[in-house]
Amino acid sequence: MRREDLTDSSCGIAQSLGVVGDWQSLLIVREAAAGVTRFEGFDRELGLSRRALAERLGSLVEHGVLEKVPYSARPLRHDYRLTPSGEGLLPTLLALQEWGTRFVSGDGSLSGALGDGDLVRARALEGTQVPDVVLEAHDGSAVRLVDPDRWTALFFFPGAYAPGTHGYPPRWGEVPGTAGCTLECVTYARRHADLGAAGARVLGVSTQHPDQLAAFATHAELPYLLASDQDGLAASALRLPVFRAGGADRLKRVTLLVDPEGVVRHVQAPVTDPAQSVDDVLALVRDLVPPAGWLASNDGGTHF
Repeated sequence: MRREDLTDSSCGIAQSLGVVGDWQSLLIVREAAAGVTRFEGFDRELGLSRRALAERLGSLVEHGVLEKVPYSARPLRHDYRLTPSGEGLLPTLLALQEWGTRFVSGDGSLSGALGDGDLVRARALEGTQVPDVVLEAHDGSAVRLVDPDRWTALFFFPGAYAPGTHGYPPRWGEVPGTAGCTLECVTYARRHADLGAAGARVLGVSTQHPDQLAAFATHAELPYLLASDQDGLAASALRLPVFRAGGADRLKRVTLLVDPEGVVRHVQAPVTDPAQSVDDVLALVRDLVPPAGWLASNDGGTHF
């Protein structure tokens, strides 16, 4: 069967493979999720021949996975951006990442702890730009991963649930790396005022539904927002390590300290002591964030 025949199949798997059934197309979607939008960027990141790249981009546009958005009229140049259809592929990318980590580079055991490959990817985020991702917060508002006015203590965690709600998957506590989510969230609540005074906001992210996060935030009386990455937008954009439990992808524990320009200034991974990790983030914020009223002078000095 030829690839072009697959899209005419009655099988959804075959139809999908007819559109993105090669590694080049899936990696283009991966890069687009991470914020790459221009031909030169895809060329630099993937190293495909320019002809192959142009063909794959054209096919993804033809099938509605990407859309072309002009950014220059003379000469005419386009950005390639994910459509809602393209964003619908992100859980597939996460599933492939989780499967590769668990069964290709791992021994097949289920774990929420960071493996060697996870650590390499997480630590490589230091110095990179956080893509402009918008998530739904537990209070129903839209929240961005970057705050242009403050630093952000951005922590990703597997899941935390209010007592009496339908939450933790069966045998959740037996999965390495899952314990400590409630402790981490509550400790950030206790240090929230100190972090704010030092110039940083707190934002927690998990793949839970916003209603689940709202119930937990109310129960724990959290003074900061929790955001839902249930569609995998942040996980795909940052290539965060994930594991699958209870029929859903879960984020492994990683914390990023992000400056107002969206640059990751510090990566905390692994997070083996959730409570101590919050104090470590507070110390970093106090060390890295200029005090209020601080200005840089043109001669390279500083003044207040």
